[in-house]
Amino acid sequence: MRFGIIILPQHDWPDAARHWRGAEELGFDHAWTYDHLSWRGLAGERWHATVPTLTAAALVTERIRLGTFVASPNYRHPVPFAKDVATLDQISGGRLMLGVGSGGTGFDAYVLGQAEYTPRQRFARFIEFAEALDLLLRFEQPGSDGISFEGEWFTASGARMVGEPAQRPRTPLHIAAEGPKGLEFAARLGDGWVTTGGTIDDTDGWWRHLAELSSRLDDACATAGRDVSSLDRILSLDSEPRYSLASAAAFEDAVGRAAELGFTDVVAHWPREHGLYAGDEAVLDDVAQLMQKLR
Repeated sequence: MRFGIIILPQHDWPDAARHWRGAEELGFDHAWTYDHLSWRGLAGERWHATVPTLTAAALVTERIRLGTFVASPNYRHPVPFAKDVATLDQISGGRLMLGVGSGGTGFDAYVLGQAEYTPRQRFARFIEFAEALDLLLRFEQPGSDGISFEGEWFTASGARMVGEPAQRPRTPLHIAAEGPKGLEFAARLGDGWVTTGGTIDDTDGWWRHLAELSSRLDDACATAGRDVSSLDRILSLDSEPRYSLASAAAFEDAVGRAAELGFTDVVAHWPREHGLYAGDEAVLDDVAQLMQKLR
């Protein structure tokens, strides 16, 4: 089992550096931040940009992997975003993990004056977005004619990238998906599958739903002719009604249940002072000891 922590981009630098360094010192395998312009009930609070935050995090850490949880086409075009991603991956020494999803229907979906898309349209847009990133991030010939594509949602004409990728064959793509078509896409293109397990108020019901999703991913891998062990399974623990870092015991229980379902990675949220994910940072010391025991 590998362990991750989500650090919301709400802290001003250099205070934020304490969290990113702390994640590494505590022994987490990866640390993530949300890729939104703003988010839900926190829209009135401080909220920094994703790529600069991860770039700064890369410069104050050495080992821990860094990721987006998760980027979407809600306000991004794959060409400039791929350039950002490739540069960030190079700066971090090949430590970036790129989580991508279709994007929600909240603030990010409308802040630029976008139309209200149907779920089918949002999924089609996401497929184009992720496939374009897959292509662009493999690019290593800056002297060529570049990369061109024309789709329903995105177009590029002779796009140039950074050059040789920092990771081979490219920055890992971790696909957020829960529906049948999304799981099929994750099995086909993803290096990993990301899930929050949905919003179910009953704890046992939430875990039962996760078991169903995991089984459906197995079926999708079988259909795609893919070895299920070649796809990482990354679970955000904190969509469960119980906050996973409410105590070390709660974390240990959640990790155990995730392991039983075949998840390779779990992700929790760094405790906040109040509101969503409110908790005591002191629990992280106990969790660090637990992680050593559970590996």
